[in-house]
Amino acid sequence: MNILSRTITGIVMIIVGLFLIGLCFFIEDEAFWVPLIYGIPILIIGFFILFNTREDHIEQIKKKRKYKGGKKK
Repeated sequence: MNILSRTITGIVMIIVGLFLIGLCFFIEDEAFWVPLIYGIPILIIGFFILFNTREDHIEQIKKKRKYKGGKKK
């Protein structure tokens, strides 16, 4: 995943997570905790995607390695 798509995905997931967490304050039923079950993990995954820089280094290593196909004799 390149840096632009990682940034967009992370920001969208953080916004959705914050929206779901904020939504639980406006629900007056007994099920006000349901958006929290979805919002907190989405928020955590969004931060992980946004700030994960090790993935870029892994992609660079894979690009340097040349693959030679075929069977060994």
